[in-house]
Amino acid sequence: MLCKLAWGNVRRAGRDYLVYLLTLTLGVTVFYAFNTVSMQVDIAGIDEEGLAQVMGSMLGYLTYFLAGVMAFLMVYANNFIMKRRKKEFGLYQVLGMGRGRVATIMALETVIVSVGAFVAGIVLGVGLSQLMTFFTASLFKTQIANFHFFFSVHAFNLTLACMLVMFVLTLLLNLRAVRRTKLIELMGAERRNESIKTRNPWIAIAIFAVGAVLVGVAYYRLLRDGFPLTATDTKLQEAMNQFGITTAMVTVGTFALFWGLSGMLIKLLQGLRSVYWRGLNMFTVRQLAAKVNTVCFSMGVIAMILFLAITSVTCGMSIANVMNENLERYNPVDVSQTYVYYTPETLDYYKEYVNPSEADRMVLADATVDLYAAWHGERKSADNNDETGKKVNIADVAGEHVQIDSYLSYPLGGSGPSVAAGEMCKAMGEKLPKVLEGSNADDMGLFVTPASQYNKLRQMMGEEPVSIGRDQYVLTCDMGGELGDLYTKYMAGGHTLTLGGHELKPATDKSDKDTAAIANSGLGSNPGTVVVADELLSQLNLQPYASNLLVNYKRGMDVAEADELIKYTMLDNLLVDGKEPGSWGVFMTRSELYTQAAQMNGMISYLAIYIGFVLVVACAAILSIQQLSNVADGSRSYRVLAQIGCDDRQIHHSVMAQQAVFFLFPLAVGLAHSFVALKVIIELVSTFGNMSIGGTVGLTCAIFLAAYGGYFLVTYLMSTGMVRAAIATRYSE
Repeated sequence: MLCKLAWGNVRRAGRDYLVYLLTLTLGVTVFYAFNTVSMQVDIAGIDEEGLAQVMGSMLGYLTYFLAGVMAFLMVYANNFIMKRRKKEFGLYQVLGMGRGRVATIMALETVIVSVGAFVAGIVLGVGLSQLMTFFTASLFKTQIANFHFFFSVHAFNLTLACMLVMFVLTLLLNLRAVRRTKLIELMGAERRNESIKTRNPWIAIAIFAVGAVLVGVAYYRLLRDGFPLTATDTKLQEAMNQFGITTAMVTVGTFALFWGLSGMLIKLLQGLRSVYWRGLNMFTVRQLAAKVNTVCFSMGVIAMILFLAITSVTCGMSIANVMNENLERYNPVDVSQTYVYYTPETLDYYKEYVNPSEADRMVLADATVDLYAAWHGERKSADNNDETGKKVNIADVAGEHVQIDSYLSYPLGGSGPSVAAGEMCKAMGEKLPKVLEGSNADDMGLFVTPASQYNKLRQMMGEEPVSIGRDQYVLTCDMGGELGDLYTKYMAGGHTLTLGGHELKPATDKSDKDTAAIANSGLGSNPGTVVVADELLSQLNLQPYASNLLVNYKRGMDVAEADELIKYTMLDNLLVDGKEPGSWGVFMTRSELYTQAAQMNGMISYLAIYIGFVLVVACAAILSIQQLSNVADGSRSYRVLAQIGCDDRQIHHSVMAQQAVFFLFPLAVGLAHSFVALKVIIELVSTFGNMSIGGTVGLTCAIFLAAYGGYFLVTYLMSTGMVRAAIATRYSE
């Protein structure tokens, strides 16, 4: 009997359960789909060892946190349902039903709705996970060779565990509410509206103005100072303090905006008399002003959460895309090996801090060495413990190759660079690029490289050589963006450089970033190099800094086989007359970097979408429940409007206008915060290239609008249904 009654109640009160059902279903769908990533990685043919486990674990831990957010939403949504049905539960007790049986009915209803949402969510999640497999393959740049339907027991169990915790929490709170609420409160719940206090409009306007000023000043400070990422030493703490002040200003300003919004709305629309007195606009404005007073804090929280969601998703995915787009430029060859020479500064550091016992073997480098001839050693296993006993030589795999030698712009035994970015900026009257602020760029200066090596690399990349005379130079930088633009502007302006007493003129008017990489890397290897004629360089006697051997494998050789052959080669110590002029540096294959970039892009994208979607659903659900509660509280007002002859269409328009304000105002503030933060982030990332957020913003907006707009539509439809029910009883009292 109780089961039949509970089922009938769920069917009859389906509209009241809609937000609860929708939120729970979306939660189950997303939790299941994103926790099948490890299986998606396997089906997509991504054979990187440990990737599936890492992504699965990361998303699993994140699910626990997001489950806490969803649990809060379930409780919030359930409070609305309880508020709507208090009179019904009170009527059960008046008719003689004990509180225990009422609690049992509530428990059965919660079970029915939760099971229905769970089943629907799992079905949708299974379908979504199949589609996400193709998205996973595109992120990791692989092709699915053998797609098949899959079901993840692990994802199912994890989702079920999270939903059970939410269910038990909701059930306990429902039972607590029934047991603690008096019968008179249950029966009179429908007639008790929320106590509303109106504020002095002039005080509200003043607070709104203060909030607008605080937010505006915070925007200015952020645009002026940026994020404290480039500051160093004592300046870092000061920069962090200033950033903390900016953050506090925008936070306080946001809440002040919503606190004063009600008074601002009244005074603004009262000034527009033709609008204020038209239709039900006066009623709508008064309702808005009254309700904003009660939810201003939650609207501020929602605006800040939307800001974090939009910024994190857009920024994270955009940065990953920028790095992926630049991978080809950053990795010109199949494999590169760096050798770093000992300079006076590095030699002192090694002797004092790193390895004093071996200092006798170290010697100041006065010339570069031939890395191709020196690259041989013994292959070890992947864990670098067990020797395989196989001798490996670079000639076993190498086809085309070139060595790029980088010198400091001062002679042996000297100090202080001859060419520095700071001096270039002064010569042009430009500001130092933000990426160089707080760095040691001016202490080291730009590197110097011979033209023959630079042109050989260009030929390996299919480009024509550049003619550089004895009194000419070319500036190169593979990072592009702001730094590359600086060097291009310097040469295009015809500015000269002085190197070792020789005045040099630019050989071209553009810094070509596409042939400027001097080693394989993930973020760029060449922050600035002066290319000069070989005959001039031989006379300058500059201090060697590093050499990079760039190698393309033999034609027709399998890349994976070549990578495996030299990947774990332990290179022999390079000795010149029994002394070490330097030490082996970074070894990097192009395929390894592409794999790492794809992994990073995949993880960032999944984490960003996962977190962003759940946060947006949380915000939309909170707003939806608030608005449904407002409509329930104001049902008598809508009934009175109908009784005095107001058109039903006008009443529905009033409901639409109120809900549009509550949904759009937090979104507008969150978007404004995001645009300013993204502008600063784009400038910061410009050192790696021009950051384009168009595609990412499009995807982000589509996801957010689907969730946010969907909740707005559901809220409006449910509200109009509640208003129609209230209007239908216009003559009953």
